Amino acid sequence: LANLRREKGGSIVAGFGSAKCSNEEAYLFQKLIRTGFGHNNVDHCTRLCHASSVAALLENIGSGAVTATFNEIKNAECAIVIGANPVENHPVAATYFKQFAKRGGKLIVMDPRGIGLGRYATHKIQFRPGSDVAMLNAIMHVIAEEDLFDTQYVDTFTEGWEAFRAHLKDYPPERMAEFCGVNAESLRQVARDFATSPAGMIFWGMGISQHIHGTDNARCLISLALMCGHVGRPGTGLHPLRGQNNVQGASDAGLIPMFLPDYQSVTDENVRAKFGKVWGTDDIQNQAGLTVIEIMDAVHAGDVRGMYILGENPAMSDPDVGHARAALAKLDHLVVQDIFLTETANYADVILPAAAWPEKTGTVTNTNRQVQMGRPAVSPPGEAREDWWIIVEIARRLGLQWSYGHPRDVFAEMKSVMKSLDNITWDRLGHETVPYPSLSPEDPGQAIVFGDGFPTPDGRAKFTPASIIAPAETPDEDYPMILITGRQLEHWHTGSMTRRTTILDALEPEANCSLHPRTLRSLGASPGEIIRLSTRRGSINLMARADRAISEDCVFVPFAFTEASANLLTNAALDPFGKIPEFKFSAARIETI
Repeated sequence: LANLRREKGGSIVAGFGSAKCSNEEAYLFQKLIRTGFGHNNVDHCTRLCHASSVAALLENIGSGAVTATFNEIKNAECAIVIGANPVENHPVAATYFKQFAKRGGKLIVMDPRGIGLGRYATHKIQFRPGSDVAMLNAIMHVIAEEDLFDTQYVDTFTEGWEAFRAHLKDYPPERMAEFCGVNAESLRQVARDFATSPAGMIFWGMGISQHIHGTDNARCLISLALMCGHVGRPGTGLHPLRGQNNVQGASDAGLIPMFLPDYQSVTDENVRAKFGKVWGTDDIQNQAGLTVIEIMDAVHAGDVRGMYILGENPAMSDPDVGHARAALAKLDHLVVQDIFLTETANYADVILPAAAWPEKTGTVTNTNRQVQMGRPAVSPPGEAREDWWIIVEIARRLGLQWSYGHPRDVFAEMKSVMKSLDNITWDRLGHETVPYPSLSPEDPGQAIVFGDGFPTPDGRAKFTPASIIAPAETPDEDYPMILITGRQLEHWHTGSMTRRTTILDALEPEANCSLHPRTLRSLGASPGEIIRLSTRRGSINLMARADRAISEDCVFVPFAFTEASANLLTNAALDPFGKIPEFKFSAARIETI
């Protein structure tokens, strides 16, 4: 890596970090790329899950974190869960959602698929894939036209309402019903129930974010909460459900190309000066770096020749994964640091054996903004080492004068540049978990934020109108179906851990896809048969399942199976704001074999 830096310049080397590592490791990794190679080409998996949600939250309320913890639903009267399948992907949160519904709370479940949480729903809205903006604008149209919005809240805490209200006039439910496949009366009832509830929450997942209009989807949800005054009070809030154990913390720690830790812009001279003083450098680049997908494109263009990948598996997780695998094969030098020989590690020149989570010390920040301490329960096997230790040793060999002797040293430096960690100390985390912000050394942490304004220049949130945008590709005669990808309960993410777990792999041993029974009959296929699924990027063969929860024009595929990688098929088209790929919508066709 040092030779590449010397011969070609630091920007020739890029880095992918991990949301499965600790806050301290995420912080060190982004610091290594920025100070060791002199650029901001460092990213991690938030680019592939909630980048568009964070972009919309930062734009409209000034913060990328959740405004309320998921257990705050205990104080809500109404809750929307949209584009998420918590029963399979967020089982802990799903328990709170079920309890909420059982005690009489109005649960509104909105998804293109029929999901398990729908059994507990007051309203179950199964809308057409890609029609989120049309549906949400129609709901907000009803609230605006029937004067159900919270006038006092809108006047006190928001800006841009009148222009936004004028925008909504073009989206009556009767007209939007044809776009989203939901009857107008259902949309009106959902609007009335949410707007008239004393306290309402909105939860969303990657079904909202993984579209080229993902930022627009999130803008709509933010606007819906703002117009009803459902932010900053008990039982209210906006909560994009994070999937991996430290997506929130890794993002907070600066493992993204356009922000330094705590979402401080790399283009701000004062911010760079502050970090430069702490890091002992005056050479922090003033331009946003490349994202995950852009780095792979840069490899093909010859602008990136070396990579350091920590705990990520882009050979399985990237969209159009054939393109990503070709990029990994093209690199002059690839270093992969992981706990298993992943699909990505198969392309590596050097593999550095890391410690798994139960084998190391460090903090993580979960979807609730809770900072938590982890301690080793067992020792790492063989020559495996904790990730922070490996990063520090590489930094020293690259010429950086790092002297960290323990993760607590890294945490102390993080506190000096991250206001979010005020009043949260290493010793305190030794005996309690603390959601940030914590307002004093004794404050247990704030479950709800923004009750008295927002972290924007004028303290106000803003409404941002969103118009209907078609998916990057739409079904046609050659590819008449819609491919939706996601996780299933038994296998997590790319399967690099769960498929090595004997019991879980025995429960779900085979690559599969789900189709409506009528779709299977129209193909002349039976459940359990192997079918061929194709998009414009490739084909895979996998087992077909009958599932009445899937619409007849859709097919759902889990992406954990390397022998039939769903991401060989997915579309790498990007949301222009969050730079997130459109995983949740690809035109597809199915053939019997």
